[in-house]
Amino acid sequence: MKCHKVDYEVIGSSMPMLEVELDPGETVIAEAGSMNYMEQDIGFETKMGDGADPEQGMFSKLFSAGKRMVTGESLFMTHFNNEGETKRKVAFAAPYPGMVVPVDMAQIGERLYCQKDAFICAALGTRLSVAFSRKLGAGFFGGEGFILQKLEGDGMAFIQAGGTVVKKELNNETLRIDTGCLVGFSEGIEYDIEMVKGLKSMFLGGEGLWLATLSGTGTVWVQSLPFSRLADRIIAAAPSLSGTDKGES
Repeated sequence: MKCHKVDYEVIGSSMPMLEVELDPGETVIAEAGSMNYMEQDIGFETKMGDGADPEQGMFSKLFSAGKRMVTGESLFMTHFNNEGETKRKVAFAAPYPGMVVPVDMAQIGERLYCQKDAFICAALGTRLSVAFSRKLGAGFFGGEGFILQKLEGDGMAFIQAGGTVVKKELNNETLRIDTGCLVGFSEGIEYDIEMVKGLKSMFLGGEGLWLATLSGTGTVWVQSLPFSRLADRIIAAAPSLSGTDKGES
């Protein structure tokens, strides 16, 4: 199924909102609970699955939805459709400070792998599924990144990231990053987890024991502030949560 072609605007910077403009009959799919507002004539319906394959049977839908539940996401997705005769808009907001990253799937080989909580929405026709790292090390030691979301299609997809996002283009190269700082990567990139070398670096470096290694030719998106790191700082600063009082009255 060819993806619907949607227009969009990212409003704001540190805590942005994504506004998607739909032509009559166009649809965008999103995670349940991510919608911020919608104009008149926008209808929405909660469905099982992404709707990319209208001929898909109930058993296949249940199987696909069950795999999504492995990532901690909802069994259902919300489909927003313009039922009017003029262009209308629906807006979505990220749940924490950071950036909204628009990805033109047609420009990256029609396949994107991203962290399981990164997906915001995509044009109808985008297929969402689960991808497991083929490297056992990523699962047993890396924690984050063993279970990834896989997006397939030729339309626009939108993902969220914490802090500032850097887009790295690799040309038969290798990039090593903190496991939590990975947002996503395109087809052509091999992903693995490796241990930090050297006892001094391991125990005194303060960078963690494991690094994500991305190799090949393609695009990698890196975030500066993973939500887990932000949450750790908030908990550490909250006296009621066994943190340290910073002097606020």
